[in-house]
Amino acid sequence: MAEAEDQGSSIATDYVKLVSNDEHEFILKRSHALTSGTIKAMLSHPTTYKSKEMNKVQFREIPSHVLCKVCMYFAYKNRYTNSTSEIPEFPIEPEIALELLMAANFLDC
Repeated sequence: MAEAEDQGSSIATDYVKLVSNDEHEFILKRSHALTSGTIKAMLSHPTTYKSKEMNKVQFREIPSHVLCKVCMYFAYKNRYTNSTSEIPEFPIEPEIALELLMAANFLDC
């Protein structure tokens, strides 16, 4: 029984929830989210950032269409870091380029 509880808490700490300013929730691997220096700091000191839940980060300034692309970049970065294969270009739509640049600057990624 204790083993099942340990496994459940392990799963809970393996993933994080990122919430956009329009309340969309993105659940992704913690290791992917830690690509961001800002998220890493927020998860290291949850009381400083007034997070009600552990492993949850709320972004008041980032809309869901941008946060979605950020999450896609985290997966891309994780996949191709130290890769010996050819790295494909990460697609960025011109319509969101400025918002994405601002988010990347804030997130330190």
